[in-house]
Amino acid sequence: MNLRFDDQRVLVTGAGKGIGRQIVATLTEAGATVVALSRSAGDLVRLHEETGCDTVVCDLADAAKARAAVERAGLVDLLVNNAGISVPQAFLDTTDDAFDRTMAVNVRAALVVAQVVARAWIARRHPGAIVNLSSQASHAALTDHASYCASKGALDALTRVMALELGPHGIRVNALNPTVTLTLMGEMAWSDPAKSGPMLAKIPLGRFARPADIADAVAYLLSARAAMISGVCLPVDGGFLAT
Repeated sequence: MNLRFDDQRVLVTGAGKGIGRQIVATLTEAGATVVALSRSAGDLVRLHEETGCDTVVCDLADAAKARAAVERAGLVDLLVNNAGISVPQAFLDTTDDAFDRTMAVNVRAALVVAQVVARAWIARRHPGAIVNLSSQASHAALTDHASYCASKGALDALTRVMALELGPHGIRVNALNPTVTLTLMGEMAWSDPAKSGPMLAKIPLGRFARPADIADAVAYLLSARAAMISGVCLPVDGGFLAT
């Protein structure tokens, strides 16, 4: 299936590293003009050099700055809410600050960014598509990730409400729920067989995801090939949640 995004402009948040960086590369290769948003200016400079994408620097934890950044990005046709953080802490040790910042970036930022984009789409009667990057951790508890699991569960619920309320305007909204993904950080975090072995044993396909696996699924959900898919939280987990 050859997915093309010629003459389409896509906003991707959390684009500086890992999955977001691969999403930018995949969409650019498919003909899209990408606006990459990240809090790291250095990452965006390198990404622009590699892909030619437009860039916007912003820490999405600040709601007002997030709105202003999306306004600076200008009109777009598609949106990928990929920005996310994880602050590993046991439930009993979870701090107010870690919880609040995780929810601000992983949930509130997705809401704020999508509000700005969707209002513009409705004003110009544009039937856009949004993909929110969630996690299998919204369905399966992960030790030392109370804030992260809670945020991804909230993002799934937000996705369904967005699909319900924006659907009458022709706007589709879906979430992706990846398993462990071998970005550079993921490879370091899961390099110990004592840690990775039990998780791999729960994945019927017997491997962790690659960033390209996630980016390809994002491209599909953004495309016209997924024209009747909305309100879905799609696992990209090699069968983890089926076990």
